[in-house]
Amino acid sequence: MYTKIRTFRIAAWLGWQIESNWTDPFLFAVYSIAKPLAGAAILVVMYSIITNKAFDTPIFPYIYLGNAFYMYVGGVMTGISWAVIDDRERYKTLKYMYVAPIHMPSYLIGRGVARFIVATISVLITILFGVAFLHVKINLDAVNWGLFFVSLFVGIIMLAMMGLMLAGVTLLIAQHVWFIGDAVAGALYLFSGAIFPLDVLPKFLRPVGYFMPITYWLELLRRSLVGSVAQAFPTLAGFNNNQLMSILLGLTAVFAVLAGVIFYWCEYRARERGLIDIVTNY
Repeated sequence: MYTKIRTFRIAAWLGWQIESNWTDPFLFAVYSIAKPLAGAAILVVMYSIITNKAFDTPIFPYIYLGNAFYMYVGGVMTGISWAVIDDRERYKTLKYMYVAPIHMPSYLIGRGVARFIVATISVLITILFGVAFLHVKINLDAVNWGLFFVSLFVGIIMLAMMGLMLAGVTLLIAQHVWFIGDAVAGALYLFSGAIFPLDVLPKFLRPVGYFMPITYWLELLRRSLVGSVAQAFPTLAGFNNNQLMSILLGLTAVFAVLAGVIFYWCEYRARERGLIDIVTNY
């Protein structure tokens, strides 16, 4: 246990140094603010054109908050899987990691902490911008803070497990895998109810969304902040908060088991095929 904690702590520090040290602090701060606002602006413009500026309808906070919290999906999953690419092909240190006395899953998850911090900043900026300028109504007195923090915590663990699965797959793919985290996050964007209810999807695609824990995680976060609005949408209206939390915990446990099995199997295959220290070159 001590080895895992030490590995996680040092990896988190290393990840932050890498993520924040590519430029001076001022430019990094500007980038951290401008990027989420630009993403939110794209969504707002699209929504404005489609609905003829109907920002006072319940669907707008539903979409806006779903889009905001979805930043965690790409940030956490990509941060963990990208560590494999970074260490193997850019710094060429992954082979040394495997001979060092560290716990690799803890190391990879620790490397994702920096992306989690950056994503948290982006989420906060996006929500504050929506409340201040786009009339996203969040009544702080009515917010279910207990449900919010528990849901957020469970969801981050779930995303870390999904990121660990992607890291395992990345070990087996030697060429041009920089896109894998963003590609998976982009695909799940359609099936998680982030910007529209699952009822919009064709019937044969809806089971994909119901199997994804991200669907229930986003619903719980919405309900904790704007409960009356989130519960008005039909997809998960038949479930109460306790049922949604039970489903989220169950699916998180399933994905945790899958993450362990898939990662260690992929790691074993990568060792057997000599892919731990392979570098993409021409």
